[in-house]
Amino acid sequence: MDLERIPHKISHRKIKYPRLEFTTGELHFVLPLNSRHEGLFNKHEQWILKKQGLIEECLKESEKRELIQRSDDEFKGLMLSLIIKAADELNVRLNNVILRLMKTKWASFSSSKNLIINKLGRQLPEYLLEYIVFHELTHLKQKRHNDHFWEIIAKRSPNHEKLEKELFIYWFRLVSER
Repeated sequence: MDLERIPHKISHRKIKYPRLEFTTGELHFVLPLNSRHEGLFNKHEQWILKKQGLIEECLKESEKRELIQRSDDEFKGLMLSLIIKAADELNVRLNNVILRLMKTKWASFSSSKNLIINKLGRQLPEYLLEYIVFHELTHLKQKRHNDHFWEIIAKRSPNHEKLEKELFIYWFRLVSER
């Protein structure tokens, strides 16, 4: 297969190991300085094709998704109520909640226990926001996405793989409109 048929970009950084990303729907080679991407492409060609197919499927599906219209105040109030509920359920405490636009993810946790939530989530259905909050707060119990982490998630959301895919679909809907 010809790499030129797949939209991609190449970045060289001071890193030890190369990686592939599809965070914004475009293949991104992140490479150590003075290294080339061809070997990485050949080694991971099947993964790249599978991921590219998933992205194309999600782009088509995203056209069918309705976006919720909420004010910033409504979004903030909803998120705070979901955070309180999930924190109580998991018996965890966080430091602060920050709402801001993020380029590649729905939410993240800082090392000082600040929950950062992407403002794009304002247009998501409530059940997906609830999942995002629970997912992130679970990181206070288990930092990495290992088996224990997914066990905690699966107890609350046995359909978490479907929810993850829905978030992926909505991501493309929202990002394509920006």
